[in-house]
Amino acid sequence: MVVARGVPDSEAVLVPHASVGVAAARHRMIADLTDRGIAPEVVDDAALVLSELLSNALKHAHALPSGSVRAAWAVRPDHLLGIEVTDGGGPTLPRRSSPSLTARGGRGLSIIDALSAEWGVRGGGDEVTVWALLATGRPDECASSAWDAFDFDAVEPLDG
Repeated sequence: MVVARGVPDSEAVLVPHASVGVAAARHRMIADLTDRGIAPEVVDDAALVLSELLSNALKHAHALPSGSVRAAWAVRPDHLLGIEVTDGGGPTLPRRSSPSLTARGGRGLSIIDALSAEWGVRGGGDEVTVWALLATGRPDECASSAWDAFDFDAVEPLDG
């Protein structure tokens, strides 16, 4: 696995086009997001999203010309965590399916849909990127700490 850094609050890794790379990329992202102070529940959701995106790329798409798949994540200024996986494309673009209750697969993008604020696909042909945005929880933490310090007993009723 090759790691590239360059943009603050972001990281990218080249993952071998084999299942062994999924765990390594997931552990790398967990360590990175934990070091940045992202809430543990967000880190857990992000790890699951990354695992699903990578697993789908390995199962349904070709490798990039380097023989790998690129995984990247970034903590954005709008307090969203962007996660993306880029592969060499496949016979179809990723789309959600509705598997039967007894189906052994087909739920990955539904999981991503449930955990993310938004997800999508860009590109086509020789390079396809599937991305997801997750809320980091930071705006809520700021709001709740402001409310924690607020003295509700001192509030005057409105005359109206």
